[in-house]
Amino acid sequence: MATDTTEVKAIARYIRMSPFKVRRVLDQIRGRSYREALIILEFMPYRACAPVLKLLRSAVANAEHNAGLAPETLKVTQAFADQGPVLKRFQPRAQGRAYQIRKPTCHITIAVASEE
Repeated sequence: MATDTTEVKAIARYIRMSPFKVRRVLDQIRGRSYREALIILEFMPYRACAPVLKLLRSAVANAEHNAGLAPETLKVTQAFADQGPVLKRFQPRAQGRAYQIRKPTCHITIAVASEE
C-alpha cells in the first residue's frame, strides 16, 4: 500500500436501520470503482441502498471538492457500518404485560481514494 494516497471519508450517523442489513449492501460495493458501485446500488432491491447511495455520492463530492480528485478515478476503499444507539420501545401485551421492541440505529462510513 502506498502511503501518499489520499483517502476521503463520509460518515452518516444515526441511520434508523439495522447494521446487519446495511453490511449486506456494503459488502457488495467495497473495493469497486465509483461507477460500478453506483450501478450496483441503483438496482439492488434493499431499503439500505438509499442511505448508502446518498453517502457514496457525498464521499465522492468531498473527494472532488476538498481533495481535487476526479470522480471517474475513485474507488471505494473502505465501507463499514457500526452499531449506533438502540431505541427501546414497549408493545402492550395480554394481562398487563409489556414486550420490549428494539429499534436499532447504525453509523455508516464510506471512504474513497484514487485508483492509482
